[in-house]
Amino acid sequence: MLISTAFAQSSGAAASGPGGFLPLLLQMAALGAVFWFLLIRPQQKRMKEHKARIEAVKKGDQVVTGGGLVGKVVRVDEIYADVEIATGVKVKLVKATITDVVDPTAAKPAND
Repeated sequence: MLISTAFAQSSGAAASGPGGFLPLLLQMAALGAVFWFLLIRPQQKRMKEHKARIEAVKKGDQVVTGGGLVGKVVRVDEIYADVEIATGVKVKLVKATITDVVDPTAAKPAND
């Protein structure tokens, strides 16, 4: 009794199998397109803008590092940037660790 039920279930699935390939392929393509336009493309755009901002860093810019340090750029070359984080305290950073370039006129002053 149990074996005949198993054969009955497998024979129905085998009959509808080959006709279901094209809709499955179209669904996968649609899912791939949704991922491309909602996830991958915007991320690539943000990465390109971030790279352009980091490449445009110049002396006098205020930057935020990946570690959370905020400072003023003193010197820049292709790979490194010297940043003054306090009066007389300079650190040498790899430019790739800079996360943001802050506009000093737009920043709110701290409540001292």
